Amino acid sequence: MSKNHFNDAQKGNMRKTILWVIGGTLGILLVFYVSIRNSLVNLSETIDASFAQVENQMKRRADLIPNLVSTVKGYANQEKEIFEKIALARAQMAGAKTVDEKVKASQQFESTLSRLLVVVENYPNLKSDAQFTRLMDELAGSENRLSVERMRFNEHVKAYNKEIRLFPKNIVAHFAGFEKRGYFEVEEKDKQVPSVKFE
Repeated sequence: MSKNHFNDAQKGNMRKTILWVIGGTLGILLVFYVSIRNSLVNLSETIDASFAQVENQMKRRADLIPNLVSTVKGYANQEKEIFEKIALARAQMAGAKTVDEKVKASQQFESTLSRLLVVVENYPNLKSDAQFTRLMDELAGSENRLSVERMRFNEHVKAYNKEIRLFPKNIVAHFAGFEKRGYFEVEEKDKQVPSVKFE
């Protein structure tokens, strides 16, 4: 065997080895990329499912309001303006499409609802109405469930946002188009709980 033939064989083996190393490295990187991308997809889907639960609770609350309003109307028919605002806020919630629109509509709805509760203070006979009391209990339960679902949603958003910022997942997140998600936040003015006393 000539020296040139031996060198050619060595070069051929060297090329094969380099190709195997490059192919193996690319394969490992591909598996790594797919694994991280799939975990980020799972987190993103968890956020979407969690927000769907928030929406369910917002809808449940919104569905209680017409009955509450009709009960209050029986006692406070002259409060026409607040009833119109509630109807408008409820329609905005139903028409909201994006997460931001839904959050904003929910905040507007909550603000209007708190004004209704303040108006109710002026009608002490309302507190003895059994239907009103039952509706208020249902509304309180709905508000509690909504609060829990919002908290869960925000926890899922926090976990997702953390993952897309950590190295090396941030590289995959950037190339795969994963972006930071927003929290469900309550506006400052709505953080003050209205004082409602039925005496």
